Amino acid sequence: MTQLRAGEWAALSSGAPASVSALIGSLFEREVGAAELRQPGNPSWLLAAERLALTAPSAKRLREFAAGRVCARHALAQIGVSAGPLLPDDERYPRWPVATVGSITHTSGFAGAVVAHRSRYVAIGIDAEVVEDVEPEVRDYICTADELAWLAQLPDALRPGAMALIFSAKEAFYKYQFALSRQWLEFHDVEIEVGDSDLFAGRFAVRPLMAIGSIAPT
Repeated sequence: MTQLRAGEWAALSSGAPASVSALIGSLFEREVGAAELRQPGNPSWLLAAERLALTAPSAKRLREFAAGRVCARHALAQIGVSAGPLLPDDERYPRWPVATVGSITHTSGFAGAVVAHRSRYVAIGIDAEVVEDVEPEVRDYICTADELAWLAQLPDALRPGAMALIFSAKEAFYKYQFALSRQWLEFHDVEIEVGDSDLFAGRFAVRPLMAIGSIAPT
């Protein structure tokens, strides 16, 4: 992969205001690079090869792609890796620099990325969602029967956040496992278990309901 020299990276990043993410970083050990952007992405931040890798993208897709890539480069710099173009593979999964793993997320008004050295992490996954964007109408599509039963016993005020947690937790797990299994999953292929005390702490357990790579269902 093409590498950028320090001056080239400084020029590229000067107009791209990604920053170290204390929010995302708090979820991981200190050796993980974490970056975030709280404004729309700008296509001018993309390297030429990244722009060419997209086939007729919508304006929204282009902004999201730019936001995610600049966060990823900022996070990589935190662990001492100066990356060139971060191109998608045939499955649209980022091709991370050799010996690194990473994950990108973007939602309304927010983009973020985490990266780590492969010597310490085999894979990594993150996801961020705006609670109000996870609409109640998609509850049955997202949730298993046990998850729906858990939501039903919660106070009304807590259900939107809990459903967003289930959705986001599954997305984060899917990104993590795909790097290892290259296997696409549906929302009902895994189940999220959240203890009452963990609802606002971001902690959850994942229970596979089907075989995922070498992981057997439980």
